Amino acid sequence: MTANVQRAIILSLLVLLMAGTRLNHFAPVPDASWAVFFIGGFYLRNWTRWAFPLLMGLAVVVDWVVISNQGMSFWQHYCVSAAYWMLIPAYFAMWAGGMLLRRYYTGASLKSLGLLAASVIGSVALCHLIAQGSFYWISASVAEPSVAGWAKNYSDWLLPYMRTAAMYVGAAAVVQVIVEATSKQPAAGRVAH
Repeated sequence: MTANVQRAIILSLLVLLMAGTRLNHFAPVPDASWAVFFIGGFYLRNWTRWAFPLLMGLAVVVDWVVISNQGMSFWQHYCVSAAYWMLIPAYFAMWAGGMLLRRYYTGASLKSLGLLAASVIGSVALCHLIAQGSFYWISASVAEPSVAGWAKNYSDWLLPYMRTAAMYVGAAAVVQVIVEATSKQPAAGRVAH
């Protein structure tokens, strides 16, 4: 199987995962979008110029479908404001975290596990800072914004977002380790990232 076929399979799985979980952010199966961008950055970094915009476009389309199916105008929804477009740099923070991890990844090891943890924590913290901060400060949804209010909102939501992203990225890491163990090839020999 060629590297491009492997990438196409991974991209297809990420599309299905995001489309399937983004439909309802608070469903029993949590939204995997942040993890999808992180995993995409790890496996699809050579396809960044078109895979990232494709996944970003999918996120917007899913949001539009969900909001429209509620009988609302997209631009009238609580979550959509001028700050909505800050999701592009927020999600790219997740993508960049995956790319950074891939750059230093040499195969399953304790060192790689530490790099994974640090890159997920850093990416989620930055993504949340951009997404939540822009919503808090730019949208009209917060009547009287304050630094204390923003800090409380940031800290209240950081752990749930961290937990969700870590759950999906952790599952992908387990699959990566299994593939490495069963293929008996060096880490760099499987998917050309």
